[in-house]
Amino acid sequence: MPAAAAHVPVLVDEVVAALAPRDGGLYVDGTFGRGGYSAALLQAADCRVYAVDRDPDAIRHGREIAARHPGRLELIEGRFGDLARLLTARGVAVVHGVVFDLGLSSPQIDDAARGFSFRGDGPLDMRMSAEGPSAADLVNQLPEAELADIIWRYGEERQARRIARAIVRARAAAPIARTLELAAVVRQVVRRAPDGIDPATRTFQALRIRVNDEIDELRRGLVAAEQLLAPGGWLAVVSFHSLEDREVKAFLRDRSDGAGRGSRHRPDAAVRRAPSFRLATRRAVRPSETECRANPRARSARLRAAQRTQAPAWPAVPSDGTAFDDMKGPLA
Repeated sequence: MPAAAAHVPVLVDEVVAALAPRDGGLYVDGTFGRGGYSAALLQAADCRVYAVDRDPDAIRHGREIAARHPGRLELIEGRFGDLARLLTARGVAVVHGVVFDLGLSSPQIDDAARGFSFRGDGPLDMRMSAEGPSAADLVNQLPEAELADIIWRYGEERQARRIARAIVRARAAAPIARTLELAAVVRQVVRRAPDGIDPATRTFQALRIRVNDEIDELRRGLVAAEQLLAPGGWLAVVSFHSLEDREVKAFLRDRSDGAGRGSRHRPDAAVRRAPSFRLATRRAVRPSETECRANPRARSARLRAAQRTQAPAWPAVPSDGTAFDDMKGPLA
């Protein structure tokens, strides 16, 4: 089997420019992966980086980067939604910059044994760590309606009901245990799109997000970054699909314009709060054509950056108890 491709961090120059690392500063790479952003920050300034990842493989590979920067890179195995707790346990209350890269690393995608991709045959796993139910568990155990909801909500797949029905029909004959088995089931009921995207793409995305609790993890991570950042510090988030980008955009939009949310008991009584962030730009930054040609996986990337203000962090949960930007709409 060919070796996995080296991971190329997307928009790395733009991320470093946004965070503007300085000597003596403390920075967080909340989704370490293969360490591209951490390495770039350490090269840009005599700073210290706390790198978090829940994937044990990422932590193991990161030791080589840590060895090249003695005492300046601390690797932490954990979830970036727990940033505040993880750093507080290490005596860190304030940092000067935080970056989240919400995409998978190339080694994760290319390693068929991880089960993230249908490019090669592998176990239908998709877990970032060995904890919790796998994608195979969901596919073979969940009721049809719940499967359809997951595929619609996290994959934005219009054919969610047809796909869920096909999965339930297929698993009745034999459990679906392999990535290519699931891809084949989806392709039987969904035609290839005019843009050439494989019919199984959105279903795999949806299962991966659900298996790893990625949307709630993102929401917790954004709140933790707001709590940790010093006034003047920067948050940079690179996302790769619209579902994640909407979450980031909604979070930063609310916290940069001071818009309040009405109480469920008094919807007309919106509470206005001082903005806790200042947006770098209204629109997301996209990779250049040159970068996209060199790294095709960069094409869907979006970078949003914002600077922390002097205002206190907002409550961790919106006042009406809703998510930042819940996706609404009927199942297809």
